Amino acid sequence: MSVLADLVSMYEIPRMVRVRQRFPEDKLSDPVAELRRVVLESGNLERVQPGQSVAVAVGSRGIAHAAGLVRELIALLKERGAEPFIFPAMGSHGGATAEGQRRVLASLGITEEYCLCPIRCTMETTVIGRTEAHDIPINMDTYALEADAIVMINRIKPHTSFRGPVESGLAKLAVIGMGKQKGADQCHSFKMRNMSANIMEMSDYMFRHLNVAFGVGILENAYDETNRIVCLRSDEILKEEPALLKRAFELMPQIYFRKYDVLILDEIGKNISGPGMDCNIVSRYPADGIEPDPRQQVITVLDLSEATHGNAHGMGLANIATKRFFDKIDFEQTYANPLTALSIRSFPMPMILESDRVAIQASIKFCVEGDRQHPKIIRAKNTLAVGELLISEALLPEAERMPEIEILSEPEYMAFDENGNLF
Repeated sequence: MSVLADLVSMYEIPRMVRVRQRFPEDKLSDPVAELRRVVLESGNLERVQPGQSVAVAVGSRGIAHAAGLVRELIALLKERGAEPFIFPAMGSHGGATAEGQRRVLASLGITEEYCLCPIRCTMETTVIGRTEAHDIPINMDTYALEADAIVMINRIKPHTSFRGPVESGLAKLAVIGMGKQKGADQCHSFKMRNMSANIMEMSDYMFRHLNVAFGVGILENAYDETNRIVCLRSDEILKEEPALLKRAFELMPQIYFRKYDVLILDEIGKNISGPGMDCNIVSRYPADGIEPDPRQQVITVLDLSEATHGNAHGMGLANIATKRFFDKIDFEQTYANPLTALSIRSFPMPMILESDRVAIQASIKFCVEGDRQHPKIIRAKNTLAVGELLISEALLPEAERMPEIEILSEPEYMAFDENGNLF
């Protein structure tokens, strides 16, 4: 036993109970067919002319059925007689390299072979002008700027670092996604609390000066399933997105327990949320754009997702992690994000411990404001998968009083292998 393991060995890991959290389940039965219907019925496809080259902006955010939706959008443009190509619109993601961004698209299933069109990746941008109010330069992906028209597709959802009329969505995809690392850096340089206003000012300029034919916006329910798809002209986006964002807030998942001691996440990653974990669920934030609402004393992460490709952006929100987690970190991939977003709390290293067991025991030791003999612990796979949770016995009385919670199992101890890692 190591010295660190010995220091925490007296803290017993409690028995856990499996529970289900009930969220609104409204979802589309066939999202791909719905995208086709919505785009055709909107009439916006007619804003693209036969023979035109069309740059289709695709971001890095996790979207249910992302590859199928993008492929269907490409098919619609081809049926119109256009010549579409995909370009990554993801700011500094993918390590702020063209090849890294191509790999991010591939991890989402978005490849040239599947979508049946070229993917053109560059980090080069052109400054197309400056905003009138604050003289902010507007960067634009060079390949997309050379196209005859631009079409966007993105999920509309609450952001993890700021609040405002627009957050994550089509307007942000335009400014920070299509502006690549330079555009993202420029927008973030004016402080996070001004982010929504800057996105609106900068995207308004882009929508007035670029041939953005339309944007496809996607809402998802708490189970990461498609709830609604809309197709908006460029001049409709800033008018319609605030109401869509409000609906996205209503649909988003949450952890109904408001005060507990430890949150264990089996994994974090960029495919799960921008800062690895959804800040709106854990109520910790990497910048000053949102007032924190402390809910837990300790966050412990056990692993990095495969799809994040070593990007551990957001690990600074955690207190404890495992050696397995640390060994997967690609620091070049990771540090490009905070250097661009100026999120100084997102990258400090959590305490690294040898195994899952030691990490969890250390988490209990740090719970100085609770009952360490009966700690209130919640375990989730990640912040996209909070429909089912494991909760410690100390939370069971509260769970039994909550109509949103269904208890699925009897209490039992979590099983560890000979190395102290969870099965």
